[in-house]
Amino acid sequence: MTSRPMTEPAFLVLTALADEPRHGYGIAQEVERLSSGRVQLKIGTLYGVLDRLAADAFVEPDHEEVRQGRLRRYYRLTDEGAQALEKEAVRLAGNARRAVERLRLRRAEGLA
Repeated sequence: MTSRPMTEPAFLVLTALADEPRHGYGIAQEVERLSSGRVQLKIGTLYGVLDRLAADAFVEPDHEEVRQGRLRRYYRLTDEGAQALEKEAVRLAGNARRAVERLRLRRAEGLA
């Protein structure tokens, strides 16, 4: 598991897979939904992120199915991926909490 901060696309892809396996397009749609439309992954970018996450053993193929003549490969979050996602979520929450505390201090000191 890497100690460097996770990229936002990687974080959102892992979050999209936290509740159930999804195929590529489904992951991209869920990332867009999770980010309130702010992050829109192009397919090439998505598969680059999935390849890196698979190399880190954070995701793995779950199953494949053919729909309307097209192959869909589903991915799932591994236990190691869930641990990495949780660690990153805690890190981000801590950063956000410290920022809010500093902003409150700033307002209390009349700097805002």
